[in-house]
Order: sequence, then C-alpha cells, then structure tokens
Amino acid sequence: MGSKETSKFISLILRHKPETIGITLDERGWADVEELISGINKTHPLTREELEEIVRTDEKQRYSFNEDHTLIRANQGHSIPVDVELEEVMPPEYLYHGTGEKYVFSIDEKGLIPKSRLFVHLSGDIETAIKVGSRHGKPVVYRVKAECMTKDGLVFYKSVNGVWLTKNVPIKYLSKISPQS
Repeated sequence: MGSKETSKFISLILRHKPETIGITLDERGWADVEELISGINKTHPLTREELEEIVRTDEKQRYSFNEDHTLIRANQGHSIPVDVELEEVMPPEYLYHGTGEKYVFSIDEKGLIPKSRLFVHLSGDIETAIKVGSRHGKPVVYRVKAECMTKDGLVFYKSVNGVWLTKNVPIKYLSKISPQS
C-alpha cells in the first residue's frame, strides 16, 4: 500500500471508524500514535517515520500531532462526534462551496447540509471550491453569504488547515456562480 492509500486509511480511522483497527478516540478526536501504528500494522506495514512523513507532507494538512507527537487526530471531516476544539471565527463576506452537478437539485432544495459529516465544509476562494467540486464530476460553485449568516446568528469555525466549517447553510444564503473553465 502506497503512502496515498495509507493516508486514506488513516483518514478513515481518525474521522470515521477507529474501531476498524481496534482503537478509540478521546472526546477531542485524539488517538494514541503507538496504538494507531500497531493497529494499522495488523494489515498494512507502517512505521512511525512513515506516519510522520504522511502528516508532514499531506497537501490538505488533514492531521495534527500534539506537542510531543504521542497523539494524532484528523483536523476536520469527522462523521463521529468529537470536539476538535474549534474556535468561532468571523468569516469574510462570502465563502464558497464546490460540488458536482449531480448534487445541485438536492442543494437547491435543502441548502447545504453536512450529510454524514458534523459540518458543511466551505472554501475561502473560488479556485479551491472548483478543485473540490471537480472531485465530484463537473464542478458547480455556490457563493455563501457568510457575513449575513453570522448577522443572523449562525456560527462559523475555521479548522487548522484553513477549511471553513458551519452546521448548515440555508438556501436563502446561497447563489450559484459559474466557474470559469
């Protein structure tokens, strides 16, 4: 298994299914590094050095270590209830959400909902939203009136890797914009 596949497996464990390798996360989403390595080693070889390299080089900065590198957690994207100690942050006037064409009908009907995740993920710029949307087919980008949402009492967080998070985005705060191809 290459490092990309190993990273995806770590993501599955730290965001969704720690029980897959017989470990548990604490209420803040932290896993013991030695337990994680040992659990992964049951099916895939992984050394501490390889884990450190995956965390250091992950282009989306999905993971964080604690100060002494004895604990690791996913920065966001969980489907299991954990508190990754997010602070409320005042967003810019607009944020963006990239998705695939196949989800437009549902979004136009329900707004943005987190589905299996704890939060809706938003981008600070259109380019990132297009990149995210492209993973789901032909990209569609929604502009989110984030500043209006906060004035109406809705809350935003920013994960350590720069992803904006909120519980949901009602339809009235959304408008579709055409990504420039």
